[in-house]
Amino acid sequence: MEVGMIGLGVMAQAMAKNLVAAGYVVKIWNRSGGEIAGATMVRSPVDALQGDVALTMLSEDAAIRSVLLDSGALAQARGGLTHVVMSTISVAFARELVEAHETAGVKYISAPVLGRPNVAAQGELNIIAGGALEAIERVRPVFDVLGKKVWEVGIDAAAANAAKIACNMMIAMSIEAMAEAVVITESNGLGRDQFFELMLGTLFGCRPYQSYSANIAHAAYDPGFKAVLGLKDLRLAREAAAPSGRTLRLLDAVHRQMGDAVKAGMGDRDWSSMAAFTIDPSLGAGGEP
Repeated sequence: MEVGMIGLGVMAQAMAKNLVAAGYVVKIWNRSGGEIAGATMVRSPVDALQGDVALTMLSEDAAIRSVLLDSGALAQARGGLTHVVMSTISVAFARELVEAHETAGVKYISAPVLGRPNVAAQGELNIIAGGALEAIERVRPVFDVLGKKVWEVGIDAAAANAAKIACNMMIAMSIEAMAEAVVITESNGLGRDQFFELMLGTLFGCRPYQSYSANIAHAAYDPGFKAVLGLKDLRLAREAAAPSGRTLRLLDAVHRQMGDAVKAGMGDRDWSSMAAFTIDPSLGAGGEP
């Protein structure tokens, strides 16, 4: 099976390596070039849409729109292709992509993932898949290489994007919750390491708390998932919630806090650096958390 890939960020690099190791023919287009041993770099997005399956891992709606729709690349895809967009995109754009793929005669799946680059490298991503069941079954062997579990959410592809956005919102909320807990505990004489040992050993032993408490404990915010992307995902969450007419006050507060952290110069740090801004809001633009 030939698998095309569009985008070669850190996550996509790990995924491409796993596909090559599993014996797939992998052809990759990336705006800024790059190289993966055993894979072929191609000249245009159209070239990456000529195989059996194509995976897109671009960072946002605008990039995908430019590369696939505005350029006309999708209209030139091979007939019978199954295209899987694995990026975190808006619900509204996912619905637009469904229509665009129907017009182009290309099968479409939304399949955003849960997991950081190290999880992708281990082939243990959680894949949230929305779309036609037969299309998901067709790409399941590819998913099996990339992830440990496929979570099927139904034939409405955009439901997968809503689920991913909601999950990222909850992770951001957990980061802010830990930061505010540190403010309480440190100001009353209890160190971060000791508090987090208690937290993880009792009520909060799940992966987001395990991963991000370590960042907060050691003030280590080298980017795994950049704060500027976290801010984008919180914006997507607010957009996805808007049709409900409800006010999501916690989401609004965390979105504002992440925005303040980005404005303070932490946009290229890991999104858990929002905790440093909460703990010490005196950090200014260019300040080191």
